[in-house]
Amino acid sequence: MQADLSQEDQAATLVPAVLAAHGRLDVLVNNAGISWPVPHAELDGLSAPDWRRLLEVNLIAPWLLCTAALPALRESRGAIVNVTSHAGVRPKGSSIAYAASKAALNHVTKLLAAALGPGVRVNAVAPGLVDTPLTADWTEAQELWKTISPMGRAARPSEVADLIATLAVHEYLTGEVILLDGGLNLR
Repeated sequence: MQADLSQEDQAATLVPAVLAAHGRLDVLVNNAGISWPVPHAELDGLSAPDWRRLLEVNLIAPWLLCTAALPALRESRGAIVNVTSHAGVRPKGSSIAYAASKAALNHVTKLLAAALGPGVRVNAVAPGLVDTPLTADWTEAQELWKTISPMGRAARPSEVADLIATLAVHEYLTGEVILLDGGLNLR
C-alpha cells in the first residue's frame, strides 16, 4: 500500500488501512522523498517553507509512520527499512535541505534500531543516483555516475528494491545505513 505523505490525512490513515486489509504488518518501507535541485552555494535558494516541506515529507512523515506501525511490527517481530540517500552520508545532494533531511533520517534509523531491538529491526538504504523519470534529465549527475563511479552508471530501481527486500527479511542485521552508490563514495 502507498500514500502521498505530503497529505497528512493519507499518512494518518495508512497503517490502519494496511491492518484492516491484511490483518498484520511485517515490514514498513519508508520510501518517502521529495527534492529539487538548488545549488549548495545558493543559500537563499531555499526558503523556510521549503525547508519545512522537505523535513515534513523526508523526516517527519517516516517518523510518524514508524510510531504508528510499531505495535503491529512488535507483534510480527518485523522490520523497518528507511530509504535515505547518499546525500545523507556525504556532503552531496540536490540541495542542502534535502541532504540534511536524509542525514537526519539516517540517524533516526540508528536510534530506532537501538531502541526497538531485538523485537523490531531498523535499517536504511542510502542510494546514490537511481534511474527514474525524476532523474532522467539530471544530465550532470548522470554524467558523474558514468565517468566517476566504479560501476559506471546509476542504480536501477530493481537494485534498490532487492536490497530493501534483503533488509526486510534479514533476521540479524539492524542499525545499518547501507550506501548503494555504485562505489562513487570511493572516489
